[in-house]
Amino acid sequence: MSNNKLTMKQIISLLLCCIPGIMGAQDDLLNELENDVTIDQTATSAFKGLKVVNFESTKLGGGGDLYFIVSHRFGSVKNGFDDFFGLDNAVTQLKFVYGINDGLNIGVARSSFQKKYGLHLKYRLLQQEGDGFPFTLVGYSLMTINTSLEKDFLPNLEFSDRLVYTHQMLLSRKVNNELSILVAPTYIHENLATRSAVVQNDGTTEVYDEENNQFALGLGGRYKLTSRWSLNMDYGIHLNRNSNSIYKNPLSIGVDLETGGHVFQMHFTNAQAMFEEGFLIQGQGDWGNGDFFFGFNLSRVF
Repeated sequence: MSNNKLTMKQIISLLLCCIPGIMGAQDDLLNELENDVTIDQTATSAFKGLKVVNFESTKLGGGGDLYFIVSHRFGSVKNGFDDFFGLDNAVTQLKFVYGINDGLNIGVARSSFQKKYGLHLKYRLLQQEGDGFPFTLVGYSLMTINTSLEKDFLPNLEFSDRLVYTHQMLLSRKVNNELSILVAPTYIHENLATRSAVVQNDGTTEVYDEENNQFALGLGGRYKLTSRWSLNMDYGIHLNRNSNSIYKNPLSIGVDLETGGHVFQMHFTNAQAMFEEGFLIQGQGDWGNGDFFFGFNLSRVF
């Protein structure tokens, strides 16, 4: 063999000398890569639906997504077969929600209850993170137009009297994989305040108007039962309701069923209206008297 060629023994010795350097360089490269990696610790899927039941959830539609939502409330079940447990007195709301981006949604809706139209914005301000901010914070603003008001009964009616404005801060926390909770401080301004007509003992009727500025607090939660089913509940506390009001705080209980692109929500509630001022200020049912409504929300995303 030529003297210029390395023997096998010399090759092995050279490789053994290089291995520590190679391993050290590999460790340095891995450390640099790890330092450049950002781990996404944001909490997702606190709520599967855009609503808990009546209250908005902190879920937003993704950028470019279009949601079509059908909400339906039958009449009160208290009359039994007389109106087939509310089937004859149902109201419906149709809504479109579009994701301008992942943090901003716009929506338009029409409800047969008081023939109302609504336009809303929903926007994410903060996102819950595993080792960071402990809550998700979302803003929600709604304007509705009541087209059922008639000048025959309200001769001085102006267009501005038909308008109601709602603003909410939706604060949620995904406690664990099963439980999510929601708190929703709410401000509502009615240009034409809600009126309660109360029959007195002598047969006369007294009317009591709410204040134009109303304040409420929403509480809600979702408990995951299976990969597709969850139990949902929300409750609204009207903080400055008139003591003579004929209306009640809304309590709603139901289940969510997720089926691919659909979320189907079925529930019982003592408020038939579906816009915020309707179910918070004008919840007409009373659970204690069996006066509540069956309903559902069905959403489809495109």
